[in-house]
Amino acid sequence: MNQFLPKAIQSVRVPPIKCQGIKTKLVPFIARNISWDGKGRWIEPFMGSGVVAFNLRPERAVLADTNKHIIELYNDIKSGKVTEVIVKNYLTEMGNKLLEKGEDFYYEVRDEFNSSGGSLPFLFLNRACFNGLMRFNSKGKFNVPFGRKPERFRKAYVTKITNQVAWVRSILHAVDWEFVVSDYKKIMAIVQANDFVYMDPPYIGRHTDYFNSWSVDDARHLAKLAEDLSCGFALSMWLENKYRRNNHLDLHWNGYQVRTYEHFYHVGSTESLRNSMTEALVIKEGFASLQSVAKKLDKAALQHELFSLPFDK
Repeated sequence: MNQFLPKAIQSVRVPPIKCQGIKTKLVPFIARNISWDGKGRWIEPFMGSGVVAFNLRPERAVLADTNKHIIELYNDIKSGKVTEVIVKNYLTEMGNKLLEKGEDFYYEVRDEFNSSGGSLPFLFLNRACFNGLMRFNSKGKFNVPFGRKPERFRKAYVTKITNQVAWVRSILHAVDWEFVVSDYKKIMAIVQANDFVYMDPPYIGRHTDYFNSWSVDDARHLAKLAEDLSCGFALSMWLENKYRRNNHLDLHWNGYQVRTYEHFYHVGSTESLRNSMTEALVIKEGFASLQSVAKKLDKAALQHELFSLPFDK
């Protein structure tokens, strides 16, 4: 079997759901810095939107999340219960009702979803809510307010989401993937020697939702479980910005190989609010690609990347 990673990904595609911390910008960086033969399963205990797995496209995978609605949506797409045609018709109908009734209709759908669930209402709410947030309260109820754009579901926007569903469905027809509702502890317990575990836990020190609640003790326990893994692994985590550094990495992930990537993000509407963030990819010894290989794969994209082996405090 040919080496699965590293690989060059020139164009990143986005799955149909949006969530905080989505790794769209970092997919090419992740793909070229991991070395793995692909003989086992690609395992993600914190699937989120699924953007990493869908762009890497391993042959076999176990993708898990505690958010049951994400898992239900992808299982429904996998089984054919949700298709691009069904999504197009549903979002067109719901968009017309939203345009006619406004935010009252949004809250009607939200109340019904919190009572009965459902992949299609989940997708609608995710795209109609404020800023594409995915947030649940302590009772597991979706509580993001309306995004105040009743005209949002224009034909072009519905087509965009429809195409994303079609893309995901085409991948799931060609691979052997399992989507499961589970916490990280159970998933880490099923790992085998040929697998590779990619961990993207909620960031310490930032707001997390109910389904992805994350404590300092959880973060420490994850580091301990990773230390005992028999297979390769990588961890995505923020390292620092101009205000502070993530000391958790220094304390609990020191000694591993680390690749870092600096990118910019906006927290407001003006250029003065543009700030840099350094993201870390912590990789088990023996599973980081050679720096020369990474440069050969995509030299232009490496201009903002910093490499340190091992992680320096």
